[in-house]
Amino acid sequence: MGGERNDRVPVAIFGSGRGSTARALLEHQRSGEAEYHCVLVISDRSDAGILAVAQEYKIPALVMSPRDFSDRDTYVRAMLNYLAERAVIVIALAGYLRKVPSEIVAAYANRIVNIHPALLPKFGGKGMYGINVHRAVLDAGEHCSGATIHRVTEEYDAGEILEQVRVPIFATDTPYSLMERVQTAERWFYPRALDRVCWQIGSKKFWL
Repeated sequence: MGGERNDRVPVAIFGSGRGSTARALLEHQRSGEAEYHCVLVISDRSDAGILAVAQEYKIPALVMSPRDFSDRDTYVRAMLNYLAERAVIVIALAGYLRKVPSEIVAAYANRIVNIHPALLPKFGGKGMYGINVHRAVLDAGEHCSGATIHRVTEEYDAGEILEQVRVPIFATDTPYSLMERVQTAERWFYPRALDRVCWQIGSKKFWL
């Protein structure tokens, strides 16, 4: 469809890795059909691939790690200020491996979403990310995996489950083959799930 819209919800993407999930979100935005508009990318790592993805799509990007600030309060205030400056309404985590500060969770209550590479509430919690999740799924003898979109709270992977997509497990699967298939599903699923989240928020004028 293409074309610019002025009613899209401003979103910040947080990521720590290659940026493949962020790329999927930004490609959907580029189509002109998205209910969101990414206005900021934040990473906690200066070498994260997501920063190059942000540059490619001409999205402002920041590296924000607690170690770069004099204390935690300064770090949190700076993050809140950057989000406010860009008028961010929704935060979408895309492979962000650092726990979101409680003050950010409170300021954006019900407006931070994450995609987890398993069917929560199974295989969630601290340390359950990346290949660790897929290895745990196979070790448990599951017949199906998938991905979950959930709201972010102060507890890892414990927020309200919004949507899930299922991915079959094959007898020949390794953690890496399962991860690749789940990631393929995520890249299609997450942009459309974020659309629905932003449409609901936008239709309620949540931020007014």
